[in-house]
Amino acid sequence: MVLLLWKLDLDEEYFRIYDSGKLIAGYFDPDYGNIYPKKNSDEIISQMLKNHDKIPGGFIMVPMVKFGLFDTDLETDVNTVNTKVNSVLERLSKWREFFSNNNITKHYVRISHTDQDMLTVTFPIKFSKPTPLDKKDLVLEITPTLDTLQKLNLL
Repeated sequence: MVLLLWKLDLDEEYFRIYDSGKLIAGYFDPDYGNIYPKKNSDEIISQMLKNHDKIPGGFIMVPMVKFGLFDTDLETDVNTVNTKVNSVLERLSKWREFFSNNNITKHYVRISHTDQDMLTVTFPIKFSKPTPLDKKDLVLEITPTLDTLQKLNLL
């Protein structure tokens, strides 16, 4: 299986993650640490990005599961609903396995802001070493996780 090449693009305070097909695969939200004073957080984060300050990790947010059921024009039958629900359950099982195998004890599931029929998952990622806030350095640290998700067909 060919692995995807990942690319990051800064969008305000987080990074969009693109796959080799230039499609958005998810988002990376850096752990900027405790910013004080909070009222100056925009300026402080902007300066951290400009200076390529080192961070310990952050959060990856990716699509988790698409139901294929929550469409206002849906008209289907019980067998199709059963098939879609079973598919969702299989995918959730893969996610539980991924979290377990990677010792990820905390994660957050939300309804996607772009698709009400999809759930997204956000989970922390700890880098192997403090890493500069630079796209090339950050992508090297998150690539193993993204590659694993891609191999498991979770991306």
